[in-house]
Amino acid sequence: MTTSTRPTPTQTEAAGPHLVQRLGLFSSTAIVVGSMIGSGIFIVPAEISRGVGSPALLIGAWLVTAVMTIIGALSYGELAAMMPSAGGQYVYLREALGPMWGFLFGWTLFLVIQTGTIAAVAVAFGKFLGVFFPVISSSHWLWHFGHVPAIKLGPMVLGNMDLGVNTANLTGIIIVLVLTGINILGVRLGALVQNVFTTAKTAALLGLVILGFTFGRNPAAIAANFGHNFWQGASWHALHPVQVGVGGPIAMVGLLAVLAVVQTGSLFSADAWNNVTFTAGEIKNPKRNLPLSLVLGTVIVISLFVAANFVYLLVLPLHGDPHGATVAARGIQYAAEDRVATAVLQQIFQNGGAFLMAGAILISTFGCANGLILAGARVYYAMSRDGLFFKSTSKLHPRYKTPVAALVIQAVWTCFLCLTGSYSQLLDYIICTELIFYILTIACLFVLRRRRPDAERPYRAVGYPVLPAIYIGMAAWICVVLLRYKPQFTWPGLLIVLLGIPVFAIWSRRGQAVAD
Repeated sequence: MTTSTRPTPTQTEAAGPHLVQRLGLFSSTAIVVGSMIGSGIFIVPAEISRGVGSPALLIGAWLVTAVMTIIGALSYGELAAMMPSAGGQYVYLREALGPMWGFLFGWTLFLVIQTGTIAAVAVAFGKFLGVFFPVISSSHWLWHFGHVPAIKLGPMVLGNMDLGVNTANLTGIIIVLVLTGINILGVRLGALVQNVFTTAKTAALLGLVILGFTFGRNPAAIAANFGHNFWQGASWHALHPVQVGVGGPIAMVGLLAVLAVVQTGSLFSADAWNNVTFTAGEIKNPKRNLPLSLVLGTVIVISLFVAANFVYLLVLPLHGDPHGATVAARGIQYAAEDRVATAVLQQIFQNGGAFLMAGAILISTFGCANGLILAGARVYYAMSRDGLFFKSTSKLHPRYKTPVAALVIQAVWTCFLCLTGSYSQLLDYIICTELIFYILTIACLFVLRRRRPDAERPYRAVGYPVLPAIYIGMAAWICVVLLRYKPQFTWPGLLIVLLGIPVFAIWSRRGQAVAD
């Protein structure tokens, strides 16, 4: 715990260079949109379709994500306007629940959530660049260290990954280093890159939607997916098969349970909307622009995501044959390498579709990685100001006013994850953990309304207390279902969080000793 001899965050921030408020409403909204749109929306629908087996439930899964994401943004808006400080969600947890909870969030963010997502997005950039330059491939090894065998622990499988440098992860590492360098040179330059690429990829996703609705309507797919077939398997009495753990038994679950299980894909695809709160110290008029950017950004992205899934259903049948000879025969469920959006454009444009979609995803992943790199470093900067992270990360560049050490440390760990290939497994582990942190953060609304009733609240959460309570209930249900049926996605993430408790104790004692 902190003591009275330690400097308060306000006192600490008074010394040295300050973060400069250079991000307007457009830039902050671009961070929300750009961080949310990665490669997931183009790939994840295949996995969800295999899980639900119903056009209505495919849309239903995204509508659940839409409801939760928008409620989350509306709720975070109050906290963001009330405490517009660098670090965002870390600060809310620290102020409402105590320093340990803020640290555990930041610890998990650094170890897995932010860096793992950056690694995954950057390597995805490399893989899709391989469409244009075949030499770039995850199977083209430049330096192969070896293979970690699969290790089965109960319902989980660890390891089973190759270590080394291939042309795909090398490309990802280069992207991480280039974008880190851009963000070191100033938040304005990082925001310019974000604005350009977010505009481009939003236009690309909108273009996919418009093309699908105007030129891509496939009578065979419409007949298979809509009308009576749309609701097939979506009744309250229908049961759906779910494999418990890795290689475990098959359990038959109902409608609400299967929708919860497939949220590991759709929620993760729509995640990172909270990243803009990390940059609060650099947003102009944050009490207005932060909540507004959260709402605008999430509504734009979620609307596009739901529309894109309707387009997929208009162009391709949901059900397909994994050995089908054409994209239509494989359907959404078995699109080659789960690239549903690529299959859609191939159906519309034949051979040119793959190149069009690969180009769109390159733009999308580049902008997404930039937004994540820009935002994540601000959390470690805020933690360090509280004495809970490496001391060097609390310092800003005297000229560029950016947290250089925080950006560099983030890049180093991200590059390590790229080399080990462990980011994919790590990201599988943390969706339940992320939901727990979202639950705790939205619970901060209730805590702070009671503890600080007279605090300035330029924006009050719409629908409080009903909507925040609905979010907590929905997220808690998903966590319970995942703990029961997908332990491989839950227990490892919880262990990572728990490992942060002794680390917090060490950092706290170290910070107290320095203050004394």
